This record gives sequence, structure tokens and C-alpha cells, in this order.
Amino acid sequence: MPDEPRDGDGGDRDPFGPRDDASPPDSSADSDDLRPSRDGAGEGQSDADRSESDPSPATDSDTRATAGSTNNDSPDDGAGTDDEPPQDADQAPVSSITEGSLTRPLFHLAWPIVVIQLLQVTYNVVDTLYLGRLSAESVGAISLAFPLIFLLIAVAGGFTTAGAILVAQYTGARGDRSAGLVAGQTLSFVAGLSVVIGAVGYVYTRPALELLPSDPDTAETVIPLAADYMEVIFLGMPLMFGFFVFAALMRGYGDTRTPMVVMVLSVLINVLADPFFIFGFEANPLFGWLDATPVVGTVDFAGLEAGLYDLTGFAGWGIEGAAFATILARGVATAVGLYVLFATNRGPTVGIEHLAPNVGIIEDVIRLGTPSMIEQTTSALAMITLTAIVVTFSPEVVAAYGLGNRLISLVFLPAMGLGRAIDTMVGQNLGADRADRAAKAVWLAATTGAGVMLVVAVIAVTFTEPIVSVFLGDVPNAPETIAHGVDYVRIRSVEFAFIGVSQVILGGFRGAGNTKTAMVISMCTLWVGRVASVLVLSFSVAVTIPVVDVTITTFGWGVTGVWVGMALGNVLGAIVGVAWFTRGTWREKYIDDERPPAAEETAPKSSTSASDE
Repeated sequence: MPDEPRDGDGGDRDPFGPRDDASPPDSSADSDDLRPSRDGAGEGQSDADRSESDPSPATDSDTRATAGSTNNDSPDDGAGTDDEPPQDADQAPVSSITEGSLTRPLFHLAWPIVVIQLLQVTYNVVDTLYLGRLSAESVGAISLAFPLIFLLIAVAGGFTTAGAILVAQYTGARGDRSAGLVAGQTLSFVAGLSVVIGAVGYVYTRPALELLPSDPDTAETVIPLAADYMEVIFLGMPLMFGFFVFAALMRGYGDTRTPMVVMVLSVLINVLADPFFIFGFEANPLFGWLDATPVVGTVDFAGLEAGLYDLTGFAGWGIEGAAFATILARGVATAVGLYVLFATNRGPTVGIEHLAPNVGIIEDVIRLGTPSMIEQTTSALAMITLTAIVVTFSPEVVAAYGLGNRLISLVFLPAMGLGRAIDTMVGQNLGADRADRAAKAVWLAATTGAGVMLVVAVIAVTFTEPIVSVFLGDVPNAPETIAHGVDYVRIRSVEFAFIGVSQVILGGFRGAGNTKTAMVISMCTLWVGRVASVLVLSFSVAVTIPVVDVTITTFGWGVTGVWVGMALGNVLGAIVGVAWFTRGTWREKYIDDERPPAAEETAPKSSTSASDE
């Protein structure tokens, strides 16, 4: 839930209520809230007191407190002191990202991100669950579609990452007005890109799919379905991007709970819409499940379905229905996210005036975002290359690959949550000139991630077969698909602990603004550790070097080589990432000043106090 009011303090207040322009925003958030205060709290307080009331930085050299304050930085293992002055009655204490305990803010940033990612995967799992009842080819189609969709999403996704990095660093440096200006520029810039990307994607979907080398059966049955799905997704691309930008900007600001709540709403819409958009009122598995449910099954759902079909004649849109359901759900999430940013007290202070182009900020977004865009684009290209390799195998292998990837994306969630929480912690601490604290946070998260993912690996290996079986009904070739899927998930479980480390290290580099370093490590992980490994292990090729007359032969393991090669990528990425991070070259923050260029020309909203300047 989003920062619920404390008991007895603002309990009647709508947490998404409009900004009160007549007074500073209410800061009576839950004590787990990690967002900085906008009402100038911290003036006249000690640093220890300020660490409880505002996650703004109190660096070792901080002298901003007024007379009577003491410079009493909280140690890394705790926050505050026993003799700190009482809090203002209207301001509840909050955990600080830049002061006090590391474990508490890391956990409270990470768990909503894990939930968001779980809900994100739920989109894919629900689609897979219902499309698996439609046909195995439909499952294979969405596994082919995703890498191509991700390729174009990655173009704008890198600039979304840049916006989150800048928001985090300006927030850590107490530059809330600058953070709001960056947020507005990121929104407008990415919105324009998403329109272009959607148009390009729609036009080139079928030509791009035709370039994939594929098994004849796959070309005839799977690829046309993938094209149908992708065309709908690209038409709704701006609606999909809206939520991505909102979630990233809020994360950079230190609020991960609000996007989580919005995501819950979006997923509920998708779950409810999917079966009806895919099947309509003919052979809809939802009615069959309800009929088989005790108590609920006393209602004649089969008769209800037949009556609705007679009334409407609607038999669903098949795989396109899954895409329409996703676009509808994303559109609602985007609308709510924009309302939160522009009309409530949550997140950076964003106004309509912040959407007007600001050349200085756009240059920063492009400079930081281009390496992230290249990283994400090359990642997508690596996925497309791997998909192109996989489609040379049978449709059962293609379906198992898609199904396995979706299941594995579930077990990645703890590592992804820690990695995204770390980019906020590193960004805000570097903004506050706390590089030492940023480093400690990264190592804490990396060791935690490795331990958690090791436990997840054990669970995944133990229960692989029943989990995989759930996602395929009584459809042709299901046993073969399940067998391949079980092998894939079990082999990939070897890399899980390394994923926990690599995701955190990459998050640390991104939070510091070292997006070029993150790009290089990611490319090494995917292209050397994964694509090259899959080619060497799966195919049998002999190459003779003329000068020395030496013949090199690849392994030729077939499908098993694909599975093993996929598992090697993050092992290599974790090793390279840790070695690079220990060099310490990431410790310099990206921003030089609390304000980006020309920020002083943008008047703050009336709800922003002078302390924001």
C-alpha cells in the first residue's frame, strides 16, 4: 500500500489527494516512507534529527543546520540519538536513504520493487496461462514476440533510466525543484519517442519476423501469430511507456510503494480482461474453472457462457486479445501515474510548465541515457539472436524456451528488486557526497542477493516439473514441451546466485551515473557469456586454422547446449562486475550542482517551499 497515514495522524486524508497549494504538502507519511520532505524540514534540527525526518543528505561537512543544531551524523548501523529534539507534530519521522541504517531503507525500497516485478511477470504468466489453453503455438508466438518488442522498448527505456538517475542524485542533493524539472523533461522526451517507436514497430513487424531463420512448422504456425500480437502492442506503445516512466521517476525519488499500488490495479484489469478478450464466450477456460470450484460451482457457469455467446456471438480475439488486454491495463496505469505526479504530493514536484523542452536537461538525459539505451538495445538484440537460434529447433523446444524464460523471470525478482533499490541508494548517497555509504550499500545488497537466490535455486530445482506442467493444458505436444521446459529451468538454476550479484553491481554503476560501465558489463554478459556460449555448445562445427593446421570443433550438444549456454552469461557478468566495482572508479557523482542548467528560470509550484531551492 502507498505510505498509509500513521494511526491518529491524518487517518482521514486521501493518500492520493490533490496538492494543497495554500500550504506545504502534508508529510504525515508512514515511518517507512523514504521520500524526502518538501516542506523544508530539517532547518533548526540536528543532523541526527534530520535523518529521521528527511532523507536529505547530512554529509560529514554539512553546515546547513541553523544555530543551536549539532552536527551529529548517524552511524551506518543506526539512525538518530536518544537526545534528539522532538519532531514537529505535523511531521512523522521517516527512514533516510542517506543517513542511519542501511538495511532498513534497502529493504523498504526493494520489497515494493520485487512486488512490482512480480506483478509485471504476472502480465506474462497470465497471458501464458490462457494462451496455453488456446494452443502451444500461441505460447511459442509470444516467446518470439517479446525480444522484438523489447528491442524497440529499449530505445526509449535507456532515457527512462537516465531520468531516474538524475532524479535520485538531485534528490540526494536536496534539489527537489530540479528533480521535478528532470522528471517533466523525461516524461515529454520519452512520450515523443514512444509514438515514433510504436509507428516504426507496427510497420516493420512482419518484415522483421520474416528475417528469422525458422523451422518450417514454426514459420507456418508460430510466426504469423507473433505478428498479430506484436502489431497490437506497438499500436499501444505510448500507453505502455507511460507507466514505465512514472515508476522509474518515483523510484529515483525514493517512493516505490505508490507505483506498486498502481501496478496492482493494472494487473487486476489484465487478469480480468484476458480470458474474455482471448476466448470471449466460447470455450473460455475461466467458466470451466469456476464450474469445477466447490460452492462457486453450484452456479451453472457453462450455461451462463452458452447464453452469453448466444446473446453476443463473441468468440474472442485469440492471441490479439491478450495484447488488447495488456494495452488496456497499461493505459489505466499510465493515467493514474500521471495523476499522481501532477496532482498529488507524491514524487518530485512536477508541473505542466516542466514539460516544455529544456535543452540543458535533455542533453543530460541523452548523455546518460544513450549508454543505457545501447545496453538495453544490445540486450534485446542478444535475445533476438538467441531466439533465432532456438527457432531452428522444433516448435516444442521453442515453446519450452518461452515458457522457461517466463518462469525464470519469476525467480529473478529478488535480485531485480535489490538491483533497482541500489541504483536509488547509490544515486542519492552520491548526491549527498556519501560515497562510502553507497559502497557499503552495494556490498550489503550483493551478499543478500546471492544468499536469497541460492535458496530460490534449491526451490526451483525441487519443484520444477509440477510448476512447468501447470502452464500447459491438454494441448498437442504438451508432454514434449514440458520435458524440455523442466530441463531448461533446472540447468539455468546454476546461475541464480550469480544473478543476485550481477544485478546489484549493475544497479550500483547505474546509480552513480556510470552507464557506460554498466553497458560494457551487460554486453559482455549477454554476447560473450550467453550468445557465444550457446553457439559453441549447441552446434557441431569444425574449423581448421590453416597456418598451424589445427582443427577446432564445437561441442554439438543440441538443445542441451542452448540451455547450458544460457546459464553461463550471468556467471561471467558477476565475475567481471565485481572485479570492476572494486576499482572504485564509480565514486564521483554525475551532477555538479543542485540545479540542472536553466533550472533557476523555472518557477517552483506554490506548494514547494523555499528550502527546495
